[in-house]
Amino acid sequence: MIKLFTPNDLVRYIYQEMTEDEQELLVQALHNDESLMQEYVEMLSTLGQLDQIELQPSEKVVNAIKSMAQSTGLQKV
Repeated sequence: MIKLFTPNDLVRYIYQEMTEDEQELLVQALHNDESLMQEYVEMLSTLGQLDQIELQPSEKVVNAIKSMAQSTGLQKV
């Protein structure tokens, strides 16, 4: 019986949350299923892009936090 792998299985594989047996079956499936391999490569690419994103709070949020801190009497750090 051939196991059909889902995107959730690919995520589990990427984050090393599979048993060794599952990993072996998935690797075999990746070698035999071009569309599954393409989906896997796209996930890896997306993860690489997410790692490059630098998030910063907006000035409005920073000011709101500072204002709240001042109003509660918290000391400056």
